[in-house]
Amino acid sequence: MKLYCLSGHPTLPCNVLKFKSTTIMLDCGLDTTAALYFLPLPLVHSPRLSKLPGWVSKDGAINLEKKELLDLSTIDVILISNYHCMMALPYITEHTGFTGTVYATEPTLQIGRLLMEELVTFMERVPKAQAATCWKNKEIQRLLPGPLKDAVDVWSWRKCYSVQEVNSALSKVQLVGYSQKVELFGAVQITPLSSGYSLGSSNWIIQSHYEKVSYVSGSSLLTTHPQPMEQSSLKNSDVLILTGLTQIPTANPDGMLGEFCSNLSMTIRAGGNVLVPCYSSGVIYDLLECLYQFMDSANLGSTPFYFISPVANSSLEFSQIFAEWLCQNKQSKVYLPEPPFPHAELIQTNKLKHYPSIHGDFSSEFRQPCVVFTGHPSLRFGDVVHFMELWGKSSLNTIIFTEPDFSYLDALAPYQPLAMKCVYCPIDTRLNFHQVSKLLKDIQPLHVVCPEPYTQPPPAQPHRSDLMLELQPPPMSYRRCSVLGLPFRRRYERIHLLPELARSLVPSEIKAGVSVATVSAVLQSKDNKHVLQPVPKPAPVPPSKKRKRVMEEPPEVLNPKPLLSGAVPLEPFLATLHKNGITEVKVEETADGHILHLQTEDVLIQLEEDATHIICDNNESLRTTLRDLVLRFLQKL
Repeated sequence: MKLYCLSGHPTLPCNVLKFKSTTIMLDCGLDTTAALYFLPLPLVHSPRLSKLPGWVSKDGAINLEKKELLDLSTIDVILISNYHCMMALPYITEHTGFTGTVYATEPTLQIGRLLMEELVTFMERVPKAQAATCWKNKEIQRLLPGPLKDAVDVWSWRKCYSVQEVNSALSKVQLVGYSQKVELFGAVQITPLSSGYSLGSSNWIIQSHYEKVSYVSGSSLLTTHPQPMEQSSLKNSDVLILTGLTQIPTANPDGMLGEFCSNLSMTIRAGGNVLVPCYSSGVIYDLLECLYQFMDSANLGSTPFYFISPVANSSLEFSQIFAEWLCQNKQSKVYLPEPPFPHAELIQTNKLKHYPSIHGDFSSEFRQPCVVFTGHPSLRFGDVVHFMELWGKSSLNTIIFTEPDFSYLDALAPYQPLAMKCVYCPIDTRLNFHQVSKLLKDIQPLHVVCPEPYTQPPPAQPHRSDLMLELQPPPMSYRRCSVLGLPFRRRYERIHLLPELARSLVPSEIKAGVSVATVSAVLQSKDNKHVLQPVPKPAPVPPSKKRKRVMEEPPEVLNPKPLLSGAVPLEPFLATLHKNGITEVKVEETADGHILHLQTEDVLIQLEEDATHIICDNNESLRTTLRDLVLRFLQKL
């Protein structure tokens, strides 16, 4: 069993597990942090950005964290844990010869589709007059300013995929529900479990009859809108692959929500606007719910909220219709009937308005001061670029970063000097190190495999040993482009007996409660299922050919040798030899048993725990006699 690690980003994993003749990809996250190396893509002409000096080659590159450790066309299935971890799917299904199946829950598929379509729209509505690729040449790259000069594997960066590629990739997805068991080629069984992180997010159990691997990625124990994390099914794992822990282990999500509301209200009271760069699904649902309760109590109920995204309407609708994937409290509202999320009421009362872009209705209905939720969190593309240009010059306005995926200082770099206030309130509900240590203590996997950064304190805080995994035995760690041999071997395989063969068995009890039986059969293996069948009877042959046929059959087929069970006790065996006239026996003790030297006959008998050897030269009659004496102490099966 091997694990191939294709991603260098612990929260955007992409690993490949080879297990019992199946090749399984675990997630295919897309690392878009490389977008920070480029200038923003404005929706309208920006004189300031267009006059900036330096390299201006912006070819919409995305960093696809893959390296050819193995042929991706050999992958049988892809398991998706959440919609953030499937953004590289079109690169794999459409450009590697992949012919397998992708498994995901329905919310993961539908919201993942929205995020992909949003990304494509962001890129395609700001087309480039020309594409630049020569800079990827190593000789040219080393002349570029940092950080591009030091970027690794720029040749692997790709342009954003198209809508056609998105649709083709998602047509390969097979939907599964929580706790649904799916058999892969008769070799292993996969089961998704709720991970508690986002709508439809899953951990996965991958097991055969005798081995169990758990894949835990992007999980949360906090009480938010998704179904709670299912933990009990993770117990008794031989190997647990752990990834997708919180990126900000020192930040408490509840505390960050409090700071978010506090800074937002101060800005609105001062007459300023608030810009929240965010993804179009996920934390935004919790932010809107928090603000729904907070704004009225702060006497700011008249402040408008704007959600601007090409998929804003679909995202808000999906969050309301996937009731069975929500926590129990929100599920119960559906049967009242009430909308599970309060943003439905915000929309009905016109406190929350959503638009596909800044053009069209938004420009005529827009009023200030207001709160705008829009993408992309990198500040490099999407409608957020326009608001940075529009509001960045006023100190009354505030930008609040809630997504932890990007360095907010790097994101702001192209907009400096900046007058607007900047607040960093990253909200990451995924497991922290304290929570995951308690979880692992409860479920007790035999071995834990995790990204290398989880096994050491953060570089900026080398004294914080509480911000790492300390386990016994220590976890196995991996880094990008490494291959791990997982620390257990297959020991057993399940074989089925046909009823007619089972009826022919004659068990013999070798000790209390244990019986064994010999079997002569034909083993048939097909689709990773193994069946013992009776040995087929030979076809009748004419009398003239019978003798020839008997000579051709190997003796072990015609008369299979019996199996022997038991042990040859030393003292009773010496007494038996004495009764049969063999009296001069010298006994020597060895590490494995005893050696008996029959001095008169010049014969050696080695009595060992699992074997008996008779060494007798040129006296076949004596060897046969000694063999028969040994067999008196053994059972024939």
